Amino acid sequence: MTASIAQKQTDSIPQSLPDAAIEVKNLSKTYKGAFGQPEKHALNDVSLSIPRGSFFALLGPNGAGKSTFINILAGLVTKTSGDANIWGYDIEREMRAARRSIGIVPQELNLDPFFTPRELLEVQAGLYGVPQNMRRTDEILEAVGLADKAKSYARTLSGGMRRRLLVAKAMVHSPHILVLDEPTAGVDIELRMQLWDYVRELNRMGTTVLLTTHYLEEAEELCDKVAIINHGRLVACDETKTLLSKMDAKELIIAVSEELSDVPESLRGYGYNVTLLPGNRLSFQYSPSKVEIAKILELVHSAKLTIMDLTTEESDLEDLFLRLTREDNAQRS
Repeated sequence: MTASIAQKQTDSIPQSLPDAAIEVKNLSKTYKGAFGQPEKHALNDVSLSIPRGSFFALLGPNGAGKSTFINILAGLVTKTSGDANIWGYDIEREMRAARRSIGIVPQELNLDPFFTPRELLEVQAGLYGVPQNMRRTDEILEAVGLADKAKSYARTLSGGMRRRLLVAKAMVHSPHILVLDEPTAGVDIELRMQLWDYVRELNRMGTTVLLTTHYLEEAEELCDKVAIINHGRLVACDETKTLLSKMDAKELIIAVSEELSDVPESLRGYGYNVTLLPGNRLSFQYSPSKVEIAKILELVHSAKLTIMDLTTEESDLEDLFLRLTREDNAQRS
């Protein structure tokens, strides 16, 4: 992405605005049950503050309430109770200003197949009241790698190209906040990398990014803060590194030269789980706060085993996600 696009995203950012780009307090949404079915609590008393300029991940299993949360911000769903502010504007009392401050890339590919990318961006810019002399249609198409497809019908574009076109549409009015709802679903690796380069540059220049994704490795790599919701309730919200540090779990895999048929008895009973893997490899799963890696290596040496290779694996965001949602489900049952 060119620096000029990212700069224009932040040129008009007033310094007096609140620190939170998005802030919701006690936000709830209840759908009435149909045909005698019980009510559905899509969001249940969610309070969340997304710092200005952050790269924020909103994670949760299918049906957790992520799309409801985004649709409330977009004005597509009416909240049942609570407050929601976008860029300091109340989404109901200051609806126009709130919507001008946010650009949303939906999960669905909602493009008119008979329009070209250039036409789609021009129409979108017109809907937001962007004057002709301030439109950046060709500049944005170049940034998302669609300049050579500017005059092609949208129906002729690949799935990955359509995804990038949705991002382009969300940027025509230079929003301060970009919401990406599963933006890389169905996008190949190369195009995914190009898309993230573009979004990273936007974020680097000050645009707040809110991401929902099922590719948890993407969220772990890109996002500085993570919130996890489950059954409409917020179960975790903190900096990514802080959340991962709470897992307190590592795996050490040691390959030895000796032939092993089972785990040596002298390696058992020291506060970790040890198993034998194919290829004469021993897997030690332990908590760094309770067991030091030096102690494990000392025990392996005392067992008269020759270490040929060793690797360590930290807990990742997927481990944390699964643990927190399972714990929440257990509490609810």
